[in-house]
Amino acid sequence: MAEALLTLSEIIVRHGQTTVLDIRRLEIFAGETLAVIGPNGAGKSTLLRVIGLLQPLSAGAIDFRGERANGANTLAMRRRMASVLQEPLLLNASVYENAALGLKIRRLERAEIRRRVVPWLDRLGIAHLADRRARTLSGGESQRTSLARALALDPEVLLLDEPFSALDPSTRETLLVDLCDILRQTGITAVFATHDRDEAFMLGMRVGVLSGGKLLQLGGGAEVFTRPVDEKVAEIVGAETGIRGVVESRRGRVVLVRIDGGAAEAIGDFSPGTPVVLCLRPEDIRLSRDLGTGGAGINRLAVTVVKIIPSTAHYRLLLASRAGALSALVPRAAFEVLDVREGDAFSAAFDTTALHAITIAKQ
Repeated sequence: MAEALLTLSEIIVRHGQTTVLDIRRLEIFAGETLAVIGPNGAGKSTLLRVIGLLQPLSAGAIDFRGERANGANTLAMRRRMASVLQEPLLLNASVYENAALGLKIRRLERAEIRRRVVPWLDRLGIAHLADRRARTLSGGESQRTSLARALALDPEVLLLDEPFSALDPSTRETLLVDLCDILRQTGITAVFATHDRDEAFMLGMRVGVLSGGKLLQLGGGAEVFTRPVDEKVAEIVGAETGIRGVVESRRGRVVLVRIDGGAAEAIGDFSPGTPVVLCLRPEDIRLSRDLGTGGAGINRLAVTVVKIIPSTAHYRLLLASRAGALSALVPRAAFEVLDVREGDAFSAAFDTTALHAITIAKQ
């Protein structure tokens, strides 16, 4: 990913006196899928509008293949992009007419429009719906039509603003798999905004974490989700447990941290005496009823089950310990074998590589 297709520099967007986006530098590389994750109000939609050259800037610059965007070339640059929104925004016309709309606006010949549209209707599994009116479509069929309309434009950049958030889980999963395959096969550069961690991890070659209009972390999915740079990022990416402690010693990239109720070895780069937070994902906690030495030890804590929250594949357990509250995800089969009840005592264990030490945020 050597070539930066798009470069955003010193971007500021203000609404009145409020700064809603503040991006110092962001490079989007040709052929990559960049997933941008953040809570509602983080600035994700504003960022996509900036990238799509639809959002006026308070300050900053955007370069597309090394050419600075300005009033004279903005329209031409926009035509090299396509967007898919959370709401498909379809006309009350046929699926084919909706998929062809962008090409008709560009005044392409009818035969050329058909040549471009029909393969995408087929690839997205809606060719049999070509004559159906948009108002008769399901949510998934409508979004597939919206995708066909965008892809038929043969864009260099595809911008997707939480396109699957309103769909049922089964439809959403199927569309995600299809979109992932399409992006890999075509090499289209894509920016995918979402608040869903699974979507970001599945689609993103890189993942950017956005909060309060600022890009807090940017990197490979595994890095961002397991090595958050601060507590805010940890919260957004789902490293829900934060155990406070003080570094006691260091050996290479591994630190020994003294915590209330025990000690833990974690990945980090801190000097002895440094206060840290140990970030831990709920799926990385293992429970057992082996309470030898009181259930505590290096990378082990004695815990009590406070609350059990069931779901289809896992049980979420809220746990209390001397080191603080923990959250664990236990697969259904393991939950049944352990015969978990609220109030039960367990030993919670976790690997050194699952713990990531970060500095304590300043209050």
